[in-house]
Amino acid sequence: MPERKKVLLRLDPAVHDALARWAGQELRSTNAQIEFVLRRALDEAGRMPKGAGDLPRRGRPRKRRPEAEEDAPGEEETPEGG
Repeated sequence: MPERKKVLLRLDPAVHDALARWAGQELRSTNAQIEFVLRRALDEAGRMPKGAGDLPRRGRPRKRRPEAEEDAPGEEETPEGG
């Protein structure tokens, strides 16, 4: 994956505060929220580049249960009539 671009962005403090609050409600960082909003705007305008990758997943990965735990204990399938 290519290195992500770093951009200096100057925002009105009120706009930044609104973005930060929105990001908190969506459980994203302010930076991730800005990228989310920009990507949505590009997509809605039909200008999203075809080569653009997905948003990177941040944070702790979801827990996955081992397959053995997925079946409820004591509920083994038995052949019919037996």
